[in-house]
Amino acid sequence: MTETQRYPAHVFYSEEDEGFIAIAPDLPGCSAFGDSQEEAVAELRDAIEAWQMAARRAGNPIPGPSPRPSVARAI
Repeated sequence: MTETQRYPAHVFYSEEDEGFIAIAPDLPGCSAFGDSQEEAVAELRDAIEAWQMAARRAGNPIPGPSPRPSVARAI
């Protein structure tokens, strides 16, 4: 798994844009567009990489991925 795949993504359909938008909530302003959910997520990986590179160049901190939510198990 690559570093960019460790960040959670939220994907939703935008009627206005007539496509899917994927956002990385841990990285403010980091988002991508695609004609399908899969394309939006693939584009988001590139966007995360670019976001991190820009933050490094600016000397800004890069937040780590938020922890995976724990899953409650029914007994």
